[in-house]
Amino acid sequence: MALQFTEREFIPVLLGGDINAYSVARAFYEEYQVKSLVFGKYQTGPAYRSQIIDYTPNVDIDTMPVMLKTVNGIAQAHADKTIVLVGCGDNYVALVAQAKDAHELADNIVAPYAPYSMLEQCQKKEIFYELCEKHGVPYPHTFTFTKAMLNAQGEAPAEVLDQIDFPYPMILKPSDGIMWWQHEFEGQKKAYEIADRAELEQVIRDSYASGYTDDLILQDRVPGNDEYMRVLTSYSDRNGKVRMMCLGHVLLEEHSPHGIGNHAVIITEPNDELMGGVRKLLEDLKFTGFSNFDVKYDQRDGSFKFFDFNTRQGRSNYYVTNSGFNVAKYVVDEYVYNRPFEPEFVTAQDEALWMVVPMGVVDKYVKDPELRAKVHRLDKEGKGADPSFMKGDFVFNRWLRMWHTKLRHFKLFKTYYK
Repeated sequence: MALQFTEREFIPVLLGGDINAYSVARAFYEEYQVKSLVFGKYQTGPAYRSQIIDYTPNVDIDTMPVMLKTVNGIAQAHADKTIVLVGCGDNYVALVAQAKDAHELADNIVAPYAPYSMLEQCQKKEIFYELCEKHGVPYPHTFTFTKAMLNAQGEAPAEVLDQIDFPYPMILKPSDGIMWWQHEFEGQKKAYEIADRAELEQVIRDSYASGYTDDLILQDRVPGNDEYMRVLTSYSDRNGKVRMMCLGHVLLEEHSPHGIGNHAVIITEPNDELMGGVRKLLEDLKFTGFSNFDVKYDQRDGSFKFFDFNTRQGRSNYYVTNSGFNVAKYVVDEYVYNRPFEPEFVTAQDEALWMVVPMGVVDKYVKDPELRAKVHRLDKEGKGADPSFMKGDFVFNRWLRMWHTKLRHFKLFKTYYK
């Protein structure tokens, strides 16, 4: 099938090269048959060599001068078009929001983001938990460790750690995910399951010795495997009204050190009660754009505990598009065509399947037989999607790389899944 492209009044410009960027570009193509201009750091990832993307690698694209020169150059070269600028990663969103606040983006660029000060506050986990407390949104019992708590030897004092009143194993993760990956160290993970006091002391010591300076979040581990997880994606208009919410039941997550917590299998399912408190929180904040939350069902008290507030579409955002709520359409309708939202608020109600692993991984690692059967049923009904493989987008080199990435999950799950 030959892909067809159409000239529109706008040009999508996406920052990033991973599955997040490809998924957004795929949404733009499926809705409008436009080719996205995508700028990532390296000649790799799902966006590289895709036919629906004009991809440009630049190792410095995540710096303000290069980003501004790139996007403003495109805007100048296409002065008759609206440039729809979307960040596909926390660092890119931060850059765009800061540039938008400083009025450094060309007049024909639109970017669906709240002020950077709001994004920064919402992404800090301890501040998000304060918002949860205010709005009655459940979250795990949390202890915030700050750099100021270290002793003169750069270690966590016993009298501080003795204040933690939840048991091992516990969860440890950085408050500032962007800064975290700017200071790499041996054994670094996206998040840790801490087994005992000795491991806790070691990770704290290594974290701050690396140059990381923000807080560390220590958290009560909510029991249960990946099948207890949920992911919630929302879109809020420029006036802060929530227009769409799509909840996914996560059946499986990745478990490698850098990929831990990344979704591997999602089935869309509704839960209006879960969404209600977060909708109120977002509207009280007058938040703008996409938001994404990681949630886990706590069988101890029957509540859904919220972990993170991501101020962007998630890397698994194609589960939303595949559920019938195209993520590109929300931005274009509002910022390009100024169309009213009809209906004013929607939630995803129908089941749809999103997965990036082979079915053999599902059969081995999804423990609930009913959920495994549901995956197979939705796949047979044509309601499943792997975001990296779009019909018609075939370039042999890219296809080979994507299949290598997909099949590699057999080894990764065998190595890291506990």
